[in-house]
Amino acid sequence: MNGDTIQILITMCMYMLVVVGIGLFFAKRANQNSENYFLGGRSLGPWIAAMSAEASDMSGWLLMGLPGVAYWCGLADATWTAIGLAIGTYLNWLLVSKRLRRYSAVAGNSITIPDFFSNRFHDEKKVLMTISAIFILVFFTIYASSCFVTCGKLFSALFGFSYHSMMITGALFVIFYTFLGGFLAESASDFMQSIVMIFALIVILTVSTIAAGGPAQIAENVKNIPGFLEFFGIAQPAVVNGVQQVQNGTPLFGEAGVYGFLTIVSTLSWGLGYFGMPQVLLRFMAIRKVNELKKSRRIATTWAVISMTAAVAIGLVGRALYPALLTTASGAENIFIVMSSNLLPPLLAGLVMAGILAATISSSDSYLLIAASAFAKNIFQGLVKKDASEKQIMNVSRIALITVAIIGMIIALDENSVIFKIVSFAWAGFGATFGPIMLFSLFWKRTTREGAIAGMLAGGTMVFVWKLLIRPIGGIFGIYELLPAFLVSCLFIVVVSLLTKEPSDDIKRDFELAKTFEC
Repeated sequence: MNGDTIQILITMCMYMLVVVGIGLFFAKRANQNSENYFLGGRSLGPWIAAMSAEASDMSGWLLMGLPGVAYWCGLADATWTAIGLAIGTYLNWLLVSKRLRRYSAVAGNSITIPDFFSNRFHDEKKVLMTISAIFILVFFTIYASSCFVTCGKLFSALFGFSYHSMMITGALFVIFYTFLGGFLAESASDFMQSIVMIFALIVILTVSTIAAGGPAQIAENVKNIPGFLEFFGIAQPAVVNGVQQVQNGTPLFGEAGVYGFLTIVSTLSWGLGYFGMPQVLLRFMAIRKVNELKKSRRIATTWAVISMTAAVAIGLVGRALYPALLTTASGAENIFIVMSSNLLPPLLAGLVMAGILAATISSSDSYLLIAASAFAKNIFQGLVKKDASEKQIMNVSRIALITVAIIGMIIALDENSVIFKIVSFAWAGFGATFGPIMLFSLFWKRTTREGAIAGMLAGGTMVFVWKLLIRPIGGIFGIYELLPAFLVSCLFIVVVSLLTKEPSDDIKRDFELAKTFEC
């Protein structure tokens, strides 16, 4: 490593020490009991709730995946995705947050999402809890693997180290950190990391735009790429064996593809995923006062819009600056790293690069913690050992955390993995499995336990069926799996609920109480 690289590494290591310090600060309080460890004792303020929700939600794909998509195929795909996510962010905070905060307190003081569903429907057999916990384990393992891929790519691209060794090292650090401080440490560090992330995005966008000669020159440099700057078209790199062809230093593209109405609706459906994201929903449950959620909504939406706009723009500017440097879809996700290391002084580059690390840590610790809580609270205590002590629950959660992380590392062994694709599948899984039943649970009194079970199973299963069997057919079936799976889940919830016995008076009473419950 040269002197500049060493300075970048030192800056990133200093950042990591700060993160560990936050974990140590909250460790004692977190380990008092499982409610503190998994939900922070419902003590989050509006700023930390909003910023930590967005940081844990966006993950490394915001700084690598989204700019990579924009670099690879232009404006349309990345922009419509960002618009869908921005709308989803706002609607989730507007519609779900207050009702879920109240209802989770009414429904047996639920501290996990499976807890809430089980208590909401008075499910004494714990079927809903078990199904929820299993889907959380499956999809968060996939999500965690995307974070480990980010770590591997980051350190491999920066320092020339082995992808596999860096991926494993990053995963081990996340495990250690999550062990340390639980939900409070995770939320506090996510707040700090959300600031680092948005700082990194704005700095790189500003510096790269200047380096490229300004917006007019950037547009001039990429205007000859068919479909690159269109909202209703998409650039199509000319690839052979997955590698874009380059001729005389110029990357080759085919004719622009059509980005039609169905594709736009499909891409906008990313926003539906928010209604089922456990790492975001938990922040709604953890905020200290319902009346602070309005402020959180404004903060979260503003952060999301600014961050995603900058991320998409960075990908476009990157293509203007380095038109033929990154020639695979996987490699394109390194554009943020390339721009940071080439355009910034080493110490500032290290801080900006810590933004990627921040995004990765803030997401992976959330994923591991929620997956561990799903197993320990909802499967171990809920089904296996109902009289489990707090110490036993904590120990089992840590064993589950390590197990999920190991499986995630195995999935992440493929260094050609595309972060955006991994995240999109896990996002669809959560959105279709939990999104519809969350909305119906909060807003439709007639929803039954049987309807909830049917909807959850239908949505989660359809994600796999559509992704693996139907989407490859192409044509009108080539849409993002979240949209059809979400609609199928809604259909099953309504039909099965109407065909089964109405909820009990106790369930109806809880539903009405949750509308106005003071908390």
